[in-house]
Amino acid sequence: MKTTAIPAPRLQWRSKSRLAARLPDFVALMKPRVMVLAVFTAFVGLVIAPSRLDPLLGSVAVLAIAAGAGAAGALNMWYDADIDALMTRTAMRPIPRGKISRIEALVFGLVLAGGAIAVLGLALNFMAASLLAFAIFLYVAVYTMWLKRRTPQNIVIGGAAGALPPVIGWAAATGGVGLEPFVLFLIIFLWTPPHFWALSLNRTAEYACAGAPMLPVVAGRAATTLQIFIYSAVLFPISLLPWALGFAGSIYGVTALVCGALFVFLAFHLRRASDRDRRTAHRLFAFSVLYLFLLFAALATGNTNRWSTAPSARAAATIGSPEAMFPPSHVRVARSPVKTRVDEV
Repeated sequence: MKTTAIPAPRLQWRSKSRLAARLPDFVALMKPRVMVLAVFTAFVGLVIAPSRLDPLLGSVAVLAIAAGAGAAGALNMWYDADIDALMTRTAMRPIPRGKISRIEALVFGLVLAGGAIAVLGLALNFMAASLLAFAIFLYVAVYTMWLKRRTPQNIVIGGAAGALPPVIGWAAATGGVGLEPFVLFLIIFLWTPPHFWALSLNRTAEYACAGAPMLPVVAGRAATTLQIFIYSAVLFPISLLPWALGFAGSIYGVTALVCGALFVFLAFHLRRASDRDRRTAHRLFAFSVLYLFLLFAALATGNTNRWSTAPSARAAATIGSPEAMFPPSHVRVARSPVKTRVDEV
């Protein structure tokens, strides 16, 4: 029986075709919806930092942070594949569906994480790269591998990973951290438990089936809604700190006041709702996403012109000067001598 060899160009075409067909699954592995919110808060941290950052370096920073967030999502799906297969909300993820193997997800996540950290460190600074590495470690090793299957406080402690992106963005622009990024960290840290518990209230049976000790499974609905209300009430005054401390303007102040009051109201309404009312928990969860977006969008308003439209330091150096011929490799950004208010820019 004769066998006909497939020409090499056709083999290459088929290989590329298969890779293109699997691309959406690798994108889904990165949890794009979660990644977008994390990258947006990182971008805001970068924009409001008191530095003039070259647009090219700023874009590299945002892409590296996005890749780091995607890597954390991929490694989370790699480790949680067994749990994901048991839950309706996650059963259609790439690994439970057999679209991507666990070893492929592990390699993809590790390579993406290593590349993101290296690029951020080489293009921007060591501080930003270290914070990105720490955020990935917190999400994968501390939250996913350790806390998620052992304690109902998993999302409280593990939420620190999701609160780090604006700090990373700030560090990418300035090379350090300060009070302002810590306040942004605190806002997201306090926002995370009510956001996630509102989602898990309607998924209690699924988490119980998967053996994950989420708060609604362990403590029940009443205790969970009480915790949601407490966190929401504490979040309200903390969210006003950027305006009170002077690094956010009146637009942010009004947004934080209105949205914060509505957040507390929805949490209180959830606390008073009956056990059979699923809409109140879903309403709070949906609003919590909008809340964080509006808060950080208001914070960024009027600050986008902090990015320098001038060429980079190397290109702008005087021709013939020693700096132009041998530019210092550590020069990334020029700090603004005066810290300005958001509404003064």
